[in-house]
Amino acid sequence: MKIAIVGPAHPLRGGIASTNEVFARSLQKAGHEVVIYSFSYQYPGFLFPGKSQLSEEEAPADLNIQSTLSSINPLTWYKTIAKIKTFQPDRVFIRYWLPFMAPALGTVAAGLKKHALVTGITDNVIPHEKRPGDTALTKYFIKGCDNFITLSSTVKTELEQFTRKPCIYLPHPVNEQFGEKMSKKEARELLNLEQDAEYVLFFGLVRAYKGLDLLLKAFGTSTLKNRKTKLLIVGEFYDDPEKYIDLVNRLNLQGRVIFENRFIPESQVKSYFCAADLVAQTYHSASQSGITQIAYWFDVPMLVTDVGGLKEFVPHEKVGYVVPKNPDAIARAVAAFYDEKRYSSFSRAVAVEKEKYLWSTFVKHAVAFTSQKNSTHATAS
Repeated sequence: MKIAIVGPAHPLRGGIASTNEVFARSLQKAGHEVVIYSFSYQYPGFLFPGKSQLSEEEAPADLNIQSTLSSINPLTWYKTIAKIKTFQPDRVFIRYWLPFMAPALGTVAAGLKKHALVTGITDNVIPHEKRPGDTALTKYFIKGCDNFITLSSTVKTELEQFTRKPCIYLPHPVNEQFGEKMSKKEARELLNLEQDAEYVLFFGLVRAYKGLDLLLKAFGTSTLKNRKTKLLIVGEFYDDPEKYIDLVNRLNLQGRVIFENRFIPESQVKSYFCAADLVAQTYHSASQSGITQIAYWFDVPMLVTDVGGLKEFVPHEKVGYVVPKNPDAIARAVAAFYDEKRYSSFSRAVAVEKEKYLWSTFVKHAVAFTSQKNSTHATAS
């Protein structure tokens, strides 16, 4: 088939852009012709507190990426519709993650409905950081689509509050674009980390809802305070870094917390995951997270809070821990992980569990679902 993907891709950076590219490659491997219609202009400054929206990586030579869409210029919405019509796709997949994008993406969806089956792939339906108008904007996007794929059952439940159109839950696939696993010894040498220390990793863009404050407070509890365990905080801050630095100082965690406040290019991601013993996602709220799937790719155990869809991906005490959203519970789980020497058994279980999250599985189910014009609500795993 001819398949169009509408959503961010190179030269834009970030998890959604990266996974759109892997989705396109996986569709190509399955024999389909794919074009990604990306943004020429994505975020205005008030929605993007980071340093740059652009990747420093080389453009992928194996993908057809056309940067045609501006989130704020309606003329580009109709030009994008015209370009996609010229491509004559059989299927259109539109990635939806933020209500601000709904006018652009909803207009594109509505303009293509009579020409191809339009499927919304929803990372979020109800945003983490709510703003006036979110509900109306999301309804506008939903109206333009024929059916939906959600990346967690939590988002599927949220979507069903808005529409009775067909939808299917397909788990967020593993992030296999980051290269092959390296040894912990090699990774720590590359990062100049101590070989015999205990390292917990908090990775990705730092926003208030991701709960770094909970993790720091856990490190400040009596359970962890006298341990040699260290915390790696790796990712660009979209929240005020000073409040976290102040928290480190108040809790006397100097020397046990390492900050790397920058966006990590794809080529460097594996070093941090392979160097870590445990990946912590102590979120205040969540749908699902691409960080979980990076941990899966590199066989790293996980600790997540019991919010949103995070626990769907982390079988408790098999590949890691699902804990209540409080510092004491987080601290007890971290201590148990090291005291009970759980790294090896959890890591082996992660390697087995990740088989269900392969991109080939996602593509097979996505194509099958969108081939059923009268498809009913379903779940695949």
